[in-house]
Amino acid sequence: MLRELKTFIAVTRHGTFAAAGMHIGLTQSAVSAQIRQLEQALGVQLFDRTGRQATLNAAGLRALPLAKEILETFNRMAVPVEANEYRGELKVGAIGTAQTGLLPQALLRLHQAAPAVECKLVPGVSLELLSQVDAGELDSAIIIRPPFDLPKELHVQVLRNEPFVLIVPHTLAGDDPLHLISTQPHVRYDRASFGGRLVSRFLREQKLDVQVALELDELEAIVKMVECGLGVSLIPQAGLWLEHPAKVRIIPLGKLTFYREIILLSRYSQRCLPVPQLFARCLLADPSL
Repeated sequence: MLRELKTFIAVTRHGTFAAAGMHIGLTQSAVSAQIRQLEQALGVQLFDRTGRQATLNAAGLRALPLAKEILETFNRMAVPVEANEYRGELKVGAIGTAQTGLLPQALLRLHQAAPAVECKLVPGVSLELLSQVDAGELDSAIIIRPPFDLPKELHVQVLRNEPFVLIVPHTLAGDDPLHLISTQPHVRYDRASFGGRLVSRFLREQKLDVQVALELDELEAIVKMVECGLGVSLIPQAGLWLEHPAKVRIIPLGKLTFYREIILLSRYSQRCLPVPQLFARCLLADPSL
């Protein structure tokens, strides 16, 4: 019945039998058959059969958290007490700067401590990775702390605070960040990203209007655009561009400095398992933290 419970949760997550089947590798008819089997075993219907959407009825709403609890309990039963005995897959999501910054050494430590663990790295933006952790598709993720309250089922561990700075072309004169921001074209950190929202708030608080030359989310690409003279940019002091000096000047914001908080996100039910605990320790062992 575990298979049917997994299919039930997938349907509630993806909204239709067809969409759930695409994500778990089953045909729509196979999903329908498993849901029927589950309903017959429980003696209740779980969905209102109206239209294409799979809408939970009262019995389904009651069953959903119990189904998740059953699966999480089963998964804990299958995990060895010692991390070095663990064999399986650890799914970790990470934003771009974490993939090249925090993760390489942390994953090396994890491999040395638990060599039989197969780690799957899933790249993505913070909002996307947050949703995947919340849905149980990832064990944990390294993301920027969002500008809103997180679901109570999610656990947050702060990894680092990264200050924002103004970067300008090497040949551009002047050291007043507010003057340069207001008078020069701006290569803008994507406003849809969590980091970009912090920039938007800063500009709003400082009452600055900017002339946007380009908007994108990749920090290394932003640095390249500034380097070639396209404009100035407010970005966090993080990423590979710090290890490979670019032809830009870094101007601190002084008393106006704001930060993006990098966090390790996981579900409360997962964080006490030996391998996620070990992975968190491997991250926190980074001497730069």
